[in-house]
Amino acid sequence: MKTPVSIKRGTVAAVFVDLQEEHRQDKRYLVEGFGDILANVQRLQAAARANDVLLYHSAYIVDLTREARRFHPVDANGRSAFSDKDDPLTAICPEVAPVAGEMMLVKTEASAFGAGPAAGRLKAEGIEWLVVAGVWTEACIDATVRDAVSSGFRVLLVKDACGSGTTAMHQTAILNLANRLYGGAVTTTDGACRLMAGETVYAWQVVGSVPLRFTYENAARLYAEL
Repeated sequence: MKTPVSIKRGTVAAVFVDLQEEHRQDKRYLVEGFGDILANVQRLQAAARANDVLLYHSAYIVDLTREARRFHPVDANGRSAFSDKDDPLTAICPEVAPVAGEMMLVKTEASAFGAGPAAGRLKAEGIEWLVVAGVWTEACIDATVRDAVSSGFRVLLVKDACGSGTTAMHQTAILNLANRLYGGAVTTTDGACRLMAGETVYAWQVVGSVPLRFTYENAARLYAEL
């Protein structure tokens, strides 16, 4: 259900996951509506910077010369089929790239919080809420959100600033996360910007166990109602 949400200043950070060029240039890994997602991320970043919200960026880069992955897909040359360390398309899209002083993580797994210092650094800053945006919703966003919740953060999932290979993949992934986003909320770019500015916003918060029992027929409607 939608309930009023507010976030105390100084307790929120914005996390941007894998907004890399391969998702708009590599035909194998295009994200549907990526241009709109990037535009919404730009709005989130502007709001975060204007309200002294900590920005945290991550990029997924695979180096199979340093880490063997038994089932990882490879191309004809034996390199990672996606996000390979030598592929220039792993660069973060310039319009949403970090600026001086913002934290940047090069990660080797789906989650931005599965390993390494990210969670500890944010907790040391007094962060309680994480505004999360990026791609792919059912993969790296899902893993990041679940690990963040397990680490004790409240997650504000920005549904129109995330995306995947298709609208259906994205929407069902958001619904799955919304069903189990304990302590957090789902909102839009507009809602997230207002929350970072100190306003109170009505946003979806999970109550009980798996309230969104979606089907092929009603998934799009339930997503729109979040």
